[in-house]
Amino acid sequence: MKQIRNRLFAPLAAALVLALSACGGGGGGSSGGTATADSGTFRVALTDAPACGYDHVNVTVQKVRVHQSSTAADADDGWSEVVLSPAKRFDLLGLTNGVLAELGQTQLPAGHYSQLRLVLASNDSATPLANSVVPTGGTDEIALTTPSAQQSGLKMNVDIDVAANQMADFVLDFNACKSVVRAGNSGHYLLKPVVSVIPRFASGVVGYVDAAVANGNTSVSVQQGGVVVKATAPDSTGKFVLEPVAAGTYDLVITAPGHVTTVITGVPVADATVTTLNGSTSQFTLATAATGNAVGTVTTPTTPIDATVRATQTLANASTIEVASGAVDATTGAYAFALPASAPMVATYVAAPGTPSFAADATAGAKYGLQATSAGVTKSAGPVTITSGGTVTTNFSF
Repeated sequence: MKQIRNRLFAPLAAALVLALSACGGGGGGSSGGTATADSGTFRVALTDAPACGYDHVNVTVQKVRVHQSSTAADADDGWSEVVLSPAKRFDLLGLTNGVLAELGQTQLPAGHYSQLRLVLASNDSATPLANSVVPTGGTDEIALTTPSAQQSGLKMNVDIDVAANQMADFVLDFNACKSVVRAGNSGHYLLKPVVSVIPRFASGVVGYVDAAVANGNTSVSVQQGGVVVKATAPDSTGKFVLEPVAAGTYDLVITAPGHVTTVITGVPVADATVTTLNGSTSQFTLATAATGNAVGTVTTPTTPIDATVRATQTLANASTIEVASGAVDATTGAYAFALPASAPMVATYVAAPGTPSFAADATAGAKYGLQATSAGVTKSAGPVTITSGGTVTTNFSF
């Protein structure tokens, strides 16, 4: 996974620079620098993973600054700045299930870039809801508190080489679920952007789930080694599209509240190919399941508390899958997952129109591992066993 992570840092700088410049003037398309013999072209689109517990997540991008030095200070010379005029607001949750928002393309001088700063618009008197959420089941739009660093930009160390006369084509994947953090019981929410950038591969996975779970609470993901590579929610017909996804072999994981976790292992994705798992007449059904609760708190030396927790399972073939994850409450450090109190249903990939044969994985049972991560440090606990209606408490301290 280290190789994949290193590949993503470079595209992140390019994609953000492009996204901002291309949106200048209020629309997509091309804008920014003029092509020269020593410049390259960047093109980018925006997409999002499912958001847990929110119907809308809005963010407004104001400008981006890039520098060839990773240690350059805010007032140093040498910054290149791309300004969105006016700033552009996106509802990230309209960009799921394979939907991409084309942001355009721009020219950037060829060379090596080591630092990027993303500047978000402020929630001020003129635009009080520049960055906001609408919690699921609610009607009110609530302003998001953005990091204090937004005045000079959210700093990211990057490693990007811009080649002359070449196109760099990327998708900016904003993880709204991990980026919006609840803070106490006062209806206060924080924005801590979690963004990854992937090349725009012409490959991925498509399939259908039963209409009973065809909603925004269901998550379909492709994973490698228990790490989610791409996730989405199915549309109202049950169709899910996981794209773009790099060529490789994946575990497909389907989770839905009150239903058994369903897994297809060994799903192949080839270059420039979308792997079709099934059609609309052979949808995957998820059996209902009793659930129990995995709860606890995470304690860190600093506040607000910045940590995430995830629940995993280890299958009989020794593969690890992620079943649930999310940020802890920024004020209390609390987390809570409702997890199936039953074994996951697992099948090995069968090429369509063949039908995978699912069976309960007794090795995994209702046993879950828990991992908390804060400031780059991960602590593990478990396995814990979830019982119907039961609650297991696991606390972490950093």
